[in-house]
Amino acid sequence: MPEFLVDEAVEDYAYVSTQAEPQLLQELIDATNEQMGWPQKLSGRLVGRTLKMLAALTRPKHALEIGMFTGYSALSIAEGMPDDGKLTCCETNPRAIEMAQRFFDRSEHGHKIEVIFGRATDTLEQLDMELDFTFIDADKRSYLHYYQAVKQRTRSGGLIILDNVLWSGKVLQPESELDDILVETNRLIAADPEVENVFLTVRDGMNIVRKR
Repeated sequence: MPEFLVDEAVEDYAYVSTQAEPQLLQELIDATNEQMGWPQKLSGRLVGRTLKMLAALTRPKHALEIGMFTGYSALSIAEGMPDDGKLTCCETNPRAIEMAQRFFDRSEHGHKIEVIFGRATDTLEQLDMELDFTFIDADKRSYLHYYQAVKQRTRSGGLIILDNVLWSGKVLQPESELDDILVETNRLIAADPEVENVFLTVRDGMNIVRKR
């Protein structure tokens, strides 16, 4: 599994050429690295600033995140949302939720975020709102299900963003069932007449989907 999908120097240049996240998010990166297993699950500056930019451009009132981890991406999205926006986050790791909430409580944007503990599939079944913006970054085996379920609940013009869609480059030569699921998800999105999309090679790949 390669650490960098593009030349490391190019990745570093993109990083330093992107405006830094707020200090609180930098502290969250440090805390995640020090206290959590698999800290690389945190989305980081390039993905986080992309999410913040997209949220600032679209100004979603109702947003959803599937797979919150320690809250870096949630705070990035919330930063771009209007003050009366609501971001619902699905997460199954109690330790991650505890850490995230500590940082939400310190953030001026934390009041926009509601965390729901449990499987995202269950939360989606109970969701009673039309979505403007969704970020999917959870169980990759369920990506296609998440996408299809979220699309049904997304308004015309709303965004659905899927992370890790390059899957460390394994989508180019799939060798497992999980690899195949991501390949199929990407294929179906590109062929879906009900949406338009752009596949970005940011970090581990971001598929930006807009419902027509």
